[in-house]
Amino acid sequence: MSYYYQDNRRGFLQNIPPVTRNLILVNILMFIATIFNENFMIGTFGLFYPSSTYFHWWQVLTHMFMHGGFWHIFFNMYTLFIFGVVVERIIGSKKFLFFYFVCGLGAAALQMGTQWIEMQMFMNSDSATALQNIVALKTTPTVGASGAIYGVLIGYAMLFPESKMTLIFPPVTLSAKWMVIIFAGIELFTGVFGIVDGVAHFAHLGGMLIGWLLIRWWRRRGVLFERDVI
Repeated sequence: MSYYYQDNRRGFLQNIPPVTRNLILVNILMFIATIFNENFMIGTFGLFYPSSTYFHWWQVLTHMFMHGGFWHIFFNMYTLFIFGVVVERIIGSKKFLFFYFVCGLGAAALQMGTQWIEMQMFMNSDSATALQNIVALKTTPTVGASGAIYGVLIGYAMLFPESKMTLIFPPVTLSAKWMVIIFAGIELFTGVFGIVDGVAHFAHLGGMLIGWLLIRWWRRRGVLFERDVI
């Protein structure tokens, strides 16, 4: 008697949901391109302040695929892989794609909003460094997927609030809901007081805020777990 055997085993990439997989691949490709021509890639696709001569409308989207170094993209993609896979499988690929980009846009909006406030303060200042600060603000791009990924992180915490998460350093284990609350508090504190330079703290908070609002809205409408419904 003969038997028909079908091998259903799939490769590692095929086991990752399509949106998470493709987001990671595009980020990696953009990072490789940046290695070969950093000035062009950052200058063209990083997000500059709207009144800057370097600003282009598409940067609101493309800055999510730009990164400033290996460890920047490594930790962002690692976090996207860990939490994006779960969230995408729960809410569906089309909705996850929408969720990801709206969180990223919310991150950009809050970041540019805080930059606008800073700009008004600099313009109304009589200090000798005010002009230098204005020039620095207009010529410093915002890059990274962190804003969108922080949205994914809070989405995971809202879906699985009691799941345990362990930091690499320090090795502390907490429930997901408390972990994201602590992250949000740290980002707010460091952003307000400017303790850590070179990090878009308010972009992280913007992504988290939009992610929180979207999950709550979908829950109230009763469509959170309906696949591919936006």
